[in-house]
Amino acid sequence: MAKKILWVDDEIELLRSHIIFLNEKGYEVDTVTNGEDAISEIKNKNYDLIFLDEMMPGLGGLETLSQIKDINPNIPVVMVTKSEEESLMHDAIGSKISDYLIKPVLPSQILLVCKKFLESKKISSEYVQKDYLNDFNEISKLVNLGPTYDEWIEIYLKLVNWDFELDAHPGIDLRQMLYEQKKECNQEFSKFVEKNYKNWIDNEGKEDVPTLSVNIIDKYVIPELRNFDGPLFFFVLDCLRLDQWLVIEKHLTDLFTIKRDYYYSILPTATTYSRNALFSGLFPSEIEKYYPDIWESMSDDENSMNKYEKDLLQLLLNRKKVNLKTDLKYMKIIDPDVGRAFEQNVVSHRKTHFMAVVINFLDMIAHGRSDSEILKEIAPDESAYRSLTNTWFQHSSLLNTFRAIATMPNAKIILTTDHGSIRTQRGAKVLGDKEASANLRFKYGRNLKVDDKHAIFIKNPNEFKLPNRGVAANYIIAKEDYYFVYPTEYHKYLSYYKDSFQHGGISMEEMILPIVTLEKKY
Repeated sequence: MAKKILWVDDEIELLRSHIIFLNEKGYEVDTVTNGEDAISEIKNKNYDLIFLDEMMPGLGGLETLSQIKDINPNIPVVMVTKSEEESLMHDAIGSKISDYLIKPVLPSQILLVCKKFLESKKISSEYVQKDYLNDFNEISKLVNLGPTYDEWIEIYLKLVNWDFELDAHPGIDLRQMLYEQKKECNQEFSKFVEKNYKNWIDNEGKEDVPTLSVNIIDKYVIPELRNFDGPLFFFVLDCLRLDQWLVIEKHLTDLFTIKRDYYYSILPTATTYSRNALFSGLFPSEIEKYYPDIWESMSDDENSMNKYEKDLLQLLLNRKKVNLKTDLKYMKIIDPDVGRAFEQNVVSHRKTHFMAVVINFLDMIAHGRSDSEILKEIAPDESAYRSLTNTWFQHSSLLNTFRAIATMPNAKIILTTDHGSIRTQRGAKVLGDKEASANLRFKYGRNLKVDDKHAIFIKNPNEFKLPNRGVAANYIIAKEDYYFVYPTEYHKYLSYYKDSFQHGGISMEEMILPIVTLEKKY
């Protein structure tokens, strides 16, 4: 069906060649010579685009525009005028015009505007499909050649960016193709991590291994603490995936200059391991060895396993001989009331040298989705999960907190996460003693058995710098998008946890994480 255009101009006869040109290009064009007739036409017909002259007798262009927007606020209106006065342009833009052309206009300009508003989605979709097929082949070739850890980051970034492209073009039928490619990439990524992880942790901090959780404070935070007096805020958003960060980042570009880097989480990619490693600069077995009093006072539930983050961070600063100008501040935000209170009081920390803040909201969404039919309905897939993250952040106290920090002289933010999450799709049957841990993406205990296609089996925890959990205790860590299910009521729990967001295992989504520096714009 031909797209319908209304052209409003008191000198329409002088534009007859343009009308004929558009007709020849397949557009249906109606014309009127004044604002009153334009309003009448718009009330009676549906138009896809309006060209509107700014200077007309009677009802002027801006007045006509205002009434058009009252009738149909979504219709694109292109203002056409002889005037180049800046004030007029401001008035027109403020009245929500879609574009602006200065007379005399060329047929090519008119056609470009028509394509922009009437065919851009179609044209863009065609190029998106072509570009993805090219990238699909490039990614496949790179994976087959055996990527380095840096190249895996590059691959994951490409896949995440294609997620966003397909979010913007829902009519393109490439989502399943992208899903299958991510699945294949995670299969190879899991093999890559399994082959290289022990070398990484044995040689952490060296140039030929990736930055790991234990390196973050030393590499990114401490140099900042040595170079300026603050305030430096270190935010850890629990369970933040790279795609979720990119959703959040777009709301901060007007406030901050943003520098983004990437690192790999340690295994298991679970809060009790990766976040303690982040704050302590130590692997879990090293915390157990060097700080036995802290370790022994921890129990196995997540709330108490992470209650010593401030202590571990202070011990790390002491080991590195970092002398803060003020006492270390630490806050954990686990509910909206605490978040709002921090938002209102954050400016009181403008003279604080260093403050660490943990935000638990995203982790709560990930876990809560498994038990909430409403959250499953709101976020049935990864695209909707990103959208839910966007909605939360737009209306969160955290965004207002960042806005408040952006008003502080010399303030700086370093932001990261402890691990991501993956949408689990395939169950892996696991056997073990009753005392084995209940986690879905990793477990420790005695006599654990699982297909090695689905998980890494760790017989000696010390080789992976993991704590010993008793005599003959082993670990298993899920690969790709598998989750562990016991034989008892197997089908019940297989169904219950399928398509949920989990963490603790090996996948790009859980392991490849953003580390971001935000400096206020002046």
